[in-house]
Amino acid sequence: MKFHEHLMRSMMFVPGHNERLMQSAARSKADVLLLDIEDSVQPVENKQKSRDLIIKMVSEGAFKNHLVFPRVNDRESGQLLKDVHQLTIDGVHGFMYPKSKKGGDVYFFDKLLETIEYEKGIPVGTYKIIPLIETTSAVINAQEICKASPRVVAIAFGCEDFVGDLGGVHDHEGKSIFSPRAWIAMSAKATGVIPIDTVHISVHDLDDLEKNIILAKNLGFEGMLVLNPKELPLVHQYYSPSEKEVEDAKEMLRLYEEAQTEGKGVAIMNGKFIGPPMVIMAKKTLHRHKLIESKK
Repeated sequence: MKFHEHLMRSMMFVPGHNERLMQSAARSKADVLLLDIEDSVQPVENKQKSRDLIIKMVSEGAFKNHLVFPRVNDRESGQLLKDVHQLTIDGVHGFMYPKSKKGGDVYFFDKLLETIEYEKGIPVGTYKIIPLIETTSAVINAQEICKASPRVVAIAFGCEDFVGDLGGVHDHEGKSIFSPRAWIAMSAKATGVIPIDTVHISVHDLDDLEKNIILAKNLGFEGMLVLNPKELPLVHQYYSPSEKEVEDAKEMLRLYEEAQTEGKGVAIMNGKFIGPPMVIMAKKTLHRHKLIESKK
C-alpha cells in the first residue's frame, strides 16, 4: 500500500511578481504554494521579476512551512528553460506544469529537469511534477500523464481552460464538468497519484465552495486549487479527517488486529464486517492525520 509523503489539501496560486501577495502567502496556512510565473504574470517583462522575487524569498526561508511548486510557463512560451534553470534551488520542491496534453509532454519535462539536475549536481528525481489538466486531450490522456514520469506526485484540474477548449458552458451546478472531474480522480487513484480539484471562481461564495468541496471529496479528490486565503479553512476542514474519523479508524484497526491475533475469521464494528478495503481506508486516514499533525 502506497502512502503519499506530501500533504496537499490546498494548493494556492500566488502571482510571483506581486511582493505583497507573496508575503501574504508566506503567512498563510496553505499546504502548497503555486508561485505563478505563467497566466497571472503579465506583461512578459514581469516573468523575470517573478523569478527574481521567488529566488529571493525562497532563499530567505519565507516559505519554509510550505511545499513550493512554481507554475512554470508552457514549452511553447520561450520561457520554460529560464524558469526551470533559475528555480531548481533548495526550498523549491517541484513544478506545476501547464498545458500537459499527453504523456509525452510530461516525459519531455521530466528529461529537461533531469538534464538540469545533472548539470547542477543535484540528485536526479529531486524535483517533482504536478501536471495541470486543462484541455480535452489532457482529460482523455489523464492516466497516461500520471504514468509518464515517476516525478508526478499529483494532477490538478483546470476547469475554466478545459470548458473553453471544449466549447461548453461551466454551469452553476457543475454538471458540465462532472465527467472530467470523475475521470481525473479515477486516473490519479489508478496510478497512485494525488487528485486535486479545480479552483472555485466565486471566491466570496463560501456556501457554493462548500457544496463543491463535498462533491469533489465524494469523487475521490484529496485537495483543491485555491485562489484566496479565505477559502483555506473550509478546504482544510473537509480534506482533513475529523476527530471521529480518526477514532473510528483506530478502533477499526484494533478490532481487526485483535481478530487476526485470536484467529477469528472476521472482525465486526458497529454491526458491520471489517473487510480489507475498510482496513486500507483506516490506515490511509491515520496516515493523513499524522501528516496534518506534523505540520502543527
